[in-house]
Amino acid sequence: MNVQPNSTTERLMANAIRALTMDAVQKANSGHPGMPMGMADVAAVLFNCFITLDPQAHDWPDRDRFVLSAGHGSMLIYALNHLLAYSDMGMDQIRAFRQLGSRTAGHPEYGHAQGIEVTTGPLGQGIATAVGMALAERMAAARFPDLVNHYTYVMAGDGCLMEGISQEAIDLAGHLKLNRLIVLWDDNRITIDGGTELSTSIDQQARFRASGWKTLDCDGHTPTEIADAIAEARTSDRPVLIACQTVIGYGAPNKQGGHDVHGAPLGDAEIAAARAHLGWTDDPFEMPVEAYAAFARVAERGAKARHAWTARLETSPDRAAFVEAQLAESTALAGPMAAYKAQLLADRPKVATRKASEMALAVVNDALPFAVGGSADLTGSNLTRTKGMTTVKPGDFAGRYIHFGIREHSMAAAMNGIALHGGFRPYGGTFLAFADYCRPSIRLAALMGVPTIFVMTHDSIGLGEDGPTHQPVEHLASLRAIPNLTVLRPCDAVETAEAWEIAMATRDGPILMALSRQNLPTFRKDCSQNMTATGGYLLRWVEKRHVTLIATGSEVEIAMTAADQLAAQGIEAAVVSLPSMELFAARSDEYRRAVLGDAPRIGVEAAIRMGWDSVLRPSDRFIGMSGFGASAPAPELYRHFGITADAIVLAAKELRKA
Repeated sequence: MNVQPNSTTERLMANAIRALTMDAVQKANSGHPGMPMGMADVAAVLFNCFITLDPQAHDWPDRDRFVLSAGHGSMLIYALNHLLAYSDMGMDQIRAFRQLGSRTAGHPEYGHAQGIEVTTGPLGQGIATAVGMALAERMAAARFPDLVNHYTYVMAGDGCLMEGISQEAIDLAGHLKLNRLIVLWDDNRITIDGGTELSTSIDQQARFRASGWKTLDCDGHTPTEIADAIAEARTSDRPVLIACQTVIGYGAPNKQGGHDVHGAPLGDAEIAAARAHLGWTDDPFEMPVEAYAAFARVAERGAKARHAWTARLETSPDRAAFVEAQLAESTALAGPMAAYKAQLLADRPKVATRKASEMALAVVNDALPFAVGGSADLTGSNLTRTKGMTTVKPGDFAGRYIHFGIREHSMAAAMNGIALHGGFRPYGGTFLAFADYCRPSIRLAALMGVPTIFVMTHDSIGLGEDGPTHQPVEHLASLRAIPNLTVLRPCDAVETAEAWEIAMATRDGPILMALSRQNLPTFRKDCSQNMTATGGYLLRWVEKRHVTLIATGSEVEIAMTAADQLAAQGIEAAVVSLPSMELFAARSDEYRRAVLGDAPRIGVEAAIRMGWDSVLRPSDRFIGMSGFGASAPAPELYRHFGITADAIVLAAKELRKA
């Protein structure tokens, strides 16, 4: 314990949180006062006695992470950060709660304000992402034991624990024995509809214990009990759940304890009653100097810890490696990858792009020690583990490969947490059809601008006999619809290597690779420029263009075959490889016009047409899927659904006649 609990001080700190919450929600006429008021005492003890952070250096690497998984209670973290004197959280921001352009959004948003470690709101995402943060801490501590030793604290509510992702997350954390992870559960027995007995009878503590956690409980309004529980949790050899028995809306005498206080302003009369009940005499949006002084001591303690850490860093023999890991720059990849791509041009392998990914990953992992990978129990199919990668195990975190188990959603969230923590660039694999299980976490990665890398194999009907449940006909369209997500569907080994170059260089958003199961020839004849980075380019150029064939991934081979057949019949067909619609859309209009040309166009992809109108005009054709797939060998499926060179040739002739 850093500081002995002081009930008087912590009551003042807690009531300051409550007052700011009541005032901000009332002024906005919108928000959730119940959770911040109910968990204010827990927050006060956690910050007064335990947490280590420095508002003057909000992103120093060895700070404790505080994750408000119950993101609807955002005024709790905004109040904390204002009282701690974060430079961007003045009272003007508290007054502007939930208003356009403010940092105090309805749910905490990463990157909008200092001290917000992760965007939370979709329930369960916070706790699942925090598992990744706690895992990253243990992995970093294994590499830099004198520089990494911090905790990840999570505030979660019943909604976070009801969401299915929570079970995936706590199972993984318990298995790995992530003992620097402490979850403070707001056990107030209330959900939006009413009491929790309406919808659940689960014994949450028993569930956590069964998943390998230690569980404790405390009265969430008694500072000494809260402090004792957190102190015990910090000594555990396992992750810990602390059930904090609280009263939702604590301090509002006529509304506390009921579901109506969850998500609506208290009203002027109830706020006045709460002020009287709590003995709070300051006017709205005014704080006593004693409250600021109490939180200033927390910040001073954190600054002292940071200065001591900085001194250790300066004298550490691992300083250069640690700084390199934090920067996660991909410059060291350039030389080895250039040599590898030159070898590809010489060898011209015919391999599935999932295999080409494994080959490129070997170069990435050799060059960049901060790259870490994993799979959702599909390592042998995703080919995400390269030679020499050792496994992360309970109590042994020196490895670089994580077996996430059959937990696609939690894997995606945990990877976001690893990326947010810093010091690593994570990638993880599953089948593209299971992107639906990952989608909420992929969306949040895009929203936050976090460079998580999603490796999705078996990307079309080309996976064959497993059938329509595993054949992702609509997934490319739905993923391309996510803003700030870059989807890459390479056509050969060279484009796949270029895709990994792009992924490791990207810093402001996630990358998703869609990779084939079936073998594909090498088409590229030059690798002096990363053409995949253009999004789309002429793979086959013709002097006089009669038709343009535009294809992605495995269908580029079909388009190239069709172009040869058309040439034999006197029809000149250019072929455009379109590995990324997002990157292509970012190119200049002049570039796009030069690549696409004015001739009739035929799009080819073993997926639905949705999204292709960015490159196809109403008069153009699309050859692909219009429904779900079927179970059969891949060549038979392509013939059955008409995704063939013959179909392209016929469409080209029809367009020529039109």
